[in-house]
Amino acid sequence: MDTTLQDPLVGQLLDGRYQVQARVAAGGMATVYRAMDTRLDRVLALKVMHPSLAADAAFVDRFIREAKSAARLDHPNVVGVYDQGTDGTYVYLAMEYVAGCTLRDVLRERGALQPRAALDIAEPILAALGAAHRAGLVHRDMKPENVLIGDDGRVKVADFGLVRTVDTHSTASTGSVLGTVSYLAPEQIEDGTAGPPADVYACGVVLFEMLTGGKPHTGGSAAQVLYQHLHEDVPAPSTYAPELAPQLDDLVAAATARRPELRPQDAVTLLAQTRTVRAELTDAQLDAVPPQANEEPAGGAAGSEDRTSVLPRVPEQPPLPLEEPLNHTSRLEPPPPDPASAAEPTTRLRPAAAPRSGVWTGLLRTRRRAASVIAAVLLVLVVGAGVWYINSGQFTTVPAVLDMTQEKAERTLRAEGLEVEVKRAFSPNVERGHVMATTPENGKRIRGTGTVTITLSKGPEIVQVPDLAGTPIADAKRKLRDLGLTVGTVHKKFSDEVAKGSVISTDPAAGSKRRPETAVALTVSRGAEVDVPDVTGRDRADAEATLRGAGFEVKIADGTVHSPHEKGKVARQAPGAGGKLGRGDTVTLTLSEGPEMVTVPDVTGKTADDARQALSDAGFEVEVKKPFLFPRDRVESQSVAGGGQAAKGSKITIRLESVL
Repeated sequence: MDTTLQDPLVGQLLDGRYQVQARVAAGGMATVYRAMDTRLDRVLALKVMHPSLAADAAFVDRFIREAKSAARLDHPNVVGVYDQGTDGTYVYLAMEYVAGCTLRDVLRERGALQPRAALDIAEPILAALGAAHRAGLVHRDMKPENVLIGDDGRVKVADFGLVRTVDTHSTASTGSVLGTVSYLAPEQIEDGTAGPPADVYACGVVLFEMLTGGKPHTGGSAAQVLYQHLHEDVPAPSTYAPELAPQLDDLVAAATARRPELRPQDAVTLLAQTRTVRAELTDAQLDAVPPQANEEPAGGAAGSEDRTSVLPRVPEQPPLPLEEPLNHTSRLEPPPPDPASAAEPTTRLRPAAAPRSGVWTGLLRTRRRAASVIAAVLLVLVVGAGVWYINSGQFTTVPAVLDMTQEKAERTLRAEGLEVEVKRAFSPNVERGHVMATTPENGKRIRGTGTVTITLSKGPEIVQVPDLAGTPIADAKRKLRDLGLTVGTVHKKFSDEVAKGSVISTDPAAGSKRRPETAVALTVSRGAEVDVPDVTGRDRADAEATLRGAGFEVKIADGTVHSPHEKGKVARQAPGAGGKLGRGDTVTLTLSEGPEMVTVPDVTGKTADDARQALSDAGFEVEVKKPFLFPRDRVESQSVAGGGQAAKGSKITIRLESVL
């Protein structure tokens, strides 16, 4: 009977956004559903906490912590978390949907895996955990159930619900150890400490299970398993699969050392050791078939080949028992030799004497027969390789990049050896700057060096100009760009109502509908209008205090100038007295070097006009005084004698002669 049909959430719209389509899996804490995000039109997974646990604040905190922790990890081998929320009694996470199966499903169907397949799975697991460890996080519940294998062969680590920051304790409020007992490190059992080495230990156990088909420590109760973790080393995988290379034994032993300081200190270090071991193994060692490997999936379910096609098929062998302890009484022993083949023949045949030519003829026939067999084998291999290359070898599968940012999508595609072209189009559903389509589509075959065209969303085709009145200019520009609009010219205007630096109005006006990339002009407040006071001729300190008291900033210009004012006083200001500025604007002051002294020309005996011209040319102001009666047009005297020094710009007075 299909239990999905009895689930009350299937068919419902959760939180007004997520259309629940089917139940995928159920656990002790939550149920996972396949759902459609109606806002972004994409399939995702919803992890919904059991309503009976939603009233427990500790469980809810753990649930929300999973969302925050996993959301911090942007890694291709970590299941992405998109959203977290509540709807009535339902607390949920919206996560990346991975179509495929778990590593537990693979082990249940295949038994043990060939070393090549085991390492193909172990490396992305360690890459994901390495990213977490370098981000200061520990998974703490690493097990085959939390490793997802997609239909496209991608491996992703899920369920960061037990995640903690590095070096924190891992006991629940009840005192019970969190995590699955078969994969717990000794330090987690003893004092609840869970650092990166605890994840390394669990990965070592998972690798052992992939290589042998069984767990290293088993028993009739959890207490028995915990005791073995504390007091017994994980056995060498070759104990159960003699074909395995000793380097694999060493790798498992290093990862599962009972003392955490003897293990690789994080998943990054273990990943490097794993890659070193792979490089040392021959193809024969990598493709060794463990005795516990199954050729056909358990139950022979149709379609299961596609579901686990990331792993190679191996010849059928009896599986290693998964429920019984792996001790000296249950280890697999090599099969006894065949009595028929081992028996010594009772009669030895002696060949009859043959002519010498007959011997050579027999040898030639044997050599020809062997050469023919070798040639036939080589022909089959060459033809097979050619057929494989023509049909599959030169192709790859387009990875899923929908809804990724341009940078992340290009990185994902180029990691597969593909080239990328970028186009843009309008979309009412996909966020601006995210991938809305690819050509070829996700999952399609393409040549390994081919080009994938990604179409980025430009957002909706019609955009409404937002109301930006009172918004600081930097925030206003960002909001316009986020909507796909362009920032146009910026005008400044005095305003008593709007704070300086904030938007007064836009053109087009708020609420207007325009196409993306339309330019929007901004009118920005200069603040309230204030008259600039006259501070020329004042001491610097006095001038600064006056201007700041009026609400202005003050800047002193580099250098000084000659002026009629004393040295150190304000020679000039910009803007000048009577100008208009907003509060907070800047007035620039130039200080005086003092007057410039120049030589006064001698103008006695000259006409008034000639004298005035000579003094003006020298940089002086001129005042002419005439006698009351009968003046003559000739200079009698001057206030500063000719040849003397006077301040440039100062006034020189000349007196005219009288006829009397």
